[in-house]
Amino acid sequence: MTDDSDTSASRAVDPADASKGPATGKASVAAPVQTADVARRLEAILLIVEEPQSLVSLAAAVNAPVPAVRQAIESLVDDYDGKVAGPVRGFELREVGGGWRLYVREELDDLVSEFVGGQAPSRLSQAALETLAVIAYKQPVTRSQVASIRAVNVDSVIRTLVARGLITELYADAETGAINYGTTDALLVHLGINSLDELPHISPLLDGADEVGGAGNGSAWDEGIRR
Repeated sequence: MTDDSDTSASRAVDPADASKGPATGKASVAAPVQTADVARRLEAILLIVEEPQSLVSLAAAVNAPVPAVRQAIESLVDDYDGKVAGPVRGFELREVGGGWRLYVREELDDLVSEFVGGQAPSRLSQAALETLAVIAYKQPVTRSQVASIRAVNVDSVIRTLVARGLITELYADAETGAINYGTTDALLVHLGINSLDELPHISPLLDGADEVGGAGNGSAWDEGIRR
C-alpha cells in the first residue's frame, strides 16, 4: 500500500527550482536581463568612440548578435529620451551616416561650448597648430586622413580644435560614416583674413616638394583649399 502523503510530497515543486529547465536543470536567461547587459556594454563603447559606429561594428565590440544590439540601442534611445521612467538626459544616442554615437542635445550646445571655452588654454600647442594647418589646406578631411598625414594619433587634438570653435564637423561619409572636418569663420577672424583663398601658398614651404611625389605635390596642397 502506497503512502499518499509521500506521493504528494514527491510531486511538490521547490520554488527555488522554478526557474530551471525541465530536465537539464540549467537556469533560463530572461530576455530583459540579456538586453540590459548588452546595453551596459554598449554604453561603455559609445562613451569613447569618436566616429558613428554601425550595428555590425558595435555587435563585434560587445560580442553580441546584431538583433540583440539593435534591441539594446532602441532601449537606450528610449531611456535617454525619457520615454521609460527617468528624465530626459542631457545627451542623446543618435544615428548619423549609418552609425550610432552619443551627442549633446542641441538645446545644450551653447552651455557646453561656453564651459569648454572657459576651460581652454589661451594658446594652441604645436601639435594643434600643425593639425589645424592640415585641415585648413586639405578640407574636407577625415580624422584618419589627418592622422595619416601627420603620422601620429590626432584624436585629442581634433577634440581641442572643435572645442575651441576653430574646426567643425561638416558631414559624415555616406559609406564609412567617418566625419569630415573643416575650418570655421572663427579661424578666419583669428588669422585676420576674409577667406581661405588668402592663406599663403604652402608649396614653397614644403621641403623637397619637387622630389616627393613630383613637382605637382606642393601645388596639390594649394589647390586643396579651393575644392
